[in-house]
Amino acid sequence: MKRKIAGNLLSWKNNPKRKPLLLQGARQVGKSYTLFSFGKEQYKNVAYFSMENSTGISDVFERDMNPERIIGELSAISGVSILPDDTLVIFDEVQASERALLSLKYFAERAPRYHIAAAGSLLGVAMKRERYSFPAGKVDMLRLHPKR
Repeated sequence: MKRKIAGNLLSWKNNPKRKPLLLQGARQVGKSYTLFSFGKEQYKNVAYFSMENSTGISDVFERDMNPERIIGELSAISGVSILPDDTLVIFDEVQASERALLSLKYFAERAPRYHIAAAGSLLGVAMKRERYSFPAGKVDMLRLHPKR
């Protein structure tokens, strides 16, 4: 299933001023599939984390927002070597973890060599944002529509 968005994803990957990517779209339009396929084609490794279905993943973001520590723990959990520039890290259904969404800001500021892509649906509605603000200006955003 080749998507028109593939060119946008490749431009994002190759952009020297790349920030973490937030791929938005309605449920079931293929956000996860698109990111995972892109990762398999363009990177040596893909580390995938579901914020809804994986117990303990959200806990990684609770202690602090140190990107190097977060990467180390995610690498250990996934069994994937997460290397700068060579690994696509996917946070799927990121709206389920307020702290994971917040971490995108810190990856942009402190660890820009990591390629982080987050997928989320209904982020404006579903995200509680009770304690933390949306990382505005610290993420690159794309929207995936059905059949594109």
